[in-house]
Amino acid sequence: MQLATISGKDAPRGVAILSTGDMLDIALAARNLPGDIGDALRDGSLQRLIEAGPAALAVLGDLVEAAEAGRHAHAVLLPGARLLAPIPQPRKNIFCVGRNYAEHIAEGDRAQNQKVGVTEHPVFFTKPPTSIVEPDGDVLIFPTVSEAIDYEVELALVIGKPGRNISPTKAYDHVFGYTILNDITARDIQRRHGGQYFKGKGLDGSCPIGPWIVTADAIENPHDLAIGLSVNGERRQDGTTADMIFDIPTLIASLSEGLTLEPGDIIATGTPSGVGYAMDPPRFLKDGDRVECRISGIGTLSNTVRAV
Repeated sequence: MQLATISGKDAPRGVAILSTGDMLDIALAARNLPGDIGDALRDGSLQRLIEAGPAALAVLGDLVEAAEAGRHAHAVLLPGARLLAPIPQPRKNIFCVGRNYAEHIAEGDRAQNQKVGVTEHPVFFTKPPTSIVEPDGDVLIFPTVSEAIDYEVELALVIGKPGRNISPTKAYDHVFGYTILNDITARDIQRRHGGQYFKGKGLDGSCPIGPWIVTADAIENPHDLAIGLSVNGERRQDGTTADMIFDIPTLIASLSEGLTLEPGDIIATGTPSGVGYAMDPPRFLKDGDRVECRISGIGTLSNTVRAV
């Protein structure tokens, strides 16, 4: 199932099920559902709807048919609706993982003439909620602040069940679904602040995410997905999630040690090689660039770079 947060003329914000190019606004069809996926995950209503299984989906299917025939006031097909970020306003910072693909580590070490290699434990950092950008929205760059804006396509997972000290064997029980995230990074700011991640990765407009969430049951193996990124049609990153150093159960178990993960939390799992700063010469994003992130089984996240 693909679930999106949408905006339309008759519903400023709603949760939509996507099927064959159409969108059923289930926030209107199921009157008690909150207005976006994050809210619906946090109050449990979306999980309850999905866990109801075929019966609930049959009801929604009937509502789609009724809407097409104009017979149901609360089932609205919105084929022209605008996609928002699946979780437009996360309650917490977005959790991110650095240095989780061996070839990306190697290219970074070469570019910086250093030897860090693979770390013993996952490297975590965060991006603030103010960095979120919707599908087809603008990635902001600030020429007076940074001259080295880079891209990083990543598989992101969304937590659906709360937990702390989650064991690797139980980790997938806490995953609601998957989406695409572009970890836009100001490399010069990152270096300027001692190599720590937050400031260089936390600028406004630095976290495109979407275009929707694919529920976990629809992804047979999240470690068998093609992942890539192009800039103005030129392929820059081309990898597979099979190359993660720390797999998803390990990441969830490590992150949740003494730290409660909550429904609606987002975890980005790292990026493969091909980033701009590691090229010779480096190639950074500029005003007007069109960036497309693709992950098989999920779709394409597209954004345009805008200088402000």
